[in-house]
Amino acid sequence: MTTSVKLTSLSSKGGCGCKIGPADLSQVLRSLPPAAANPNLLVGLDTSDDAGVYKLNDDLALVQTVDFFTPIVDDPYAFGQVAAANAISDVYAMGGKPITALNIVAFPISTLDKSILAEILRGAGDKLAEAGAALVGGHSIDDSEPKFGLAVTGTVHPDKVRTNTGAKPGDKLILTKPIGVGILTTSIKKDLLEEDEISRVTSVMTTLNKSAAETMEAYDVHACTDVTGFGLLGHASEMAKGSDVEIQIAYNQVPILPRVKELAESGSVPGGTKNNYDHVKDIVSYPDTMDQFDRWILCDAVTSGGLLIAAAKTDAESLLDDLKANGVEANIIGDVVEGKSGHITVN
Repeated sequence: MTTSVKLTSLSSKGGCGCKIGPADLSQVLRSLPPAAANPNLLVGLDTSDDAGVYKLNDDLALVQTVDFFTPIVDDPYAFGQVAAANAISDVYAMGGKPITALNIVAFPISTLDKSILAEILRGAGDKLAEAGAALVGGHSIDDSEPKFGLAVTGTVHPDKVRTNTGAKPGDKLILTKPIGVGILTTSIKKDLLEEDEISRVTSVMTTLNKSAAETMEAYDVHACTDVTGFGLLGHASEMAKGSDVEIQIAYNQVPILPRVKELAESGSVPGGTKNNYDHVKDIVSYPDTMDQFDRWILCDAVTSGGLLIAAAKTDAESLLDDLKANGVEANIIGDVVEGKSGHITVN
């Protein structure tokens, strides 16, 4: 039995909202020297993709990623599940299958009950088991602020790597989870949600993208990314820029969790969401009638979000039907078009 502690109160930020903002991060990364050319490095830093991919031979490549953050929910077991699902998601976004993981733990071991950490690890372990990945170790430090995540390794055939580049004019955009997570989890910190609302957003975050990734394998998918800390528009802009296309998003088709607009209007818009909006505002065209809260929602910092898939128009409806048949909350939310490279138009 764990001691009752409001984990979200132990950090000023939570989940993927902890990420260094995209503007600051891009400044830092620009100062790095160019990586040495390596013919086996199939995906590296160049396109802001979800994970790195390294070719071992003609039939096998490794997918590697890491993600960790401060508590996003108060229940330790659920926090471990969310952190694991979020970290594993990057492998699914690349078309890979997770095989191993390492825990990353920062925990105030002398001030918080050890049973809390045990529950976090149990939650992560159960989610890894669901994904079919093996825990092979980890690293821990004593830290005043709890943080948890995983480094995950997966495998993929070198010819079947999915990236956030390659979207083509005519493609349809499919999103496999609703957005609004950042606004809702900020509301958890403020004690503004009922138990059923907490359960709903937690269920979204703990759901693996495994089914979505496996379903898209049979279809003509040109690009894929997972929607996390930089928000729907932030990750869509990376896809648009990397693919040299324009993306159009139909706002009324974007799935949004209940009460998100209401809570945003009441002041539950996290700083990370506002940073995301500022970062993309010069490359996004919004309708004049769209208010600031709806614009923030499209940029909301998501934790363990869904996949954003650019699929050939001829395959999109069938893929959508199969996703829904497999229990995925998927929607067609827009189109890829010829236009200004990297630009997004919201309709």
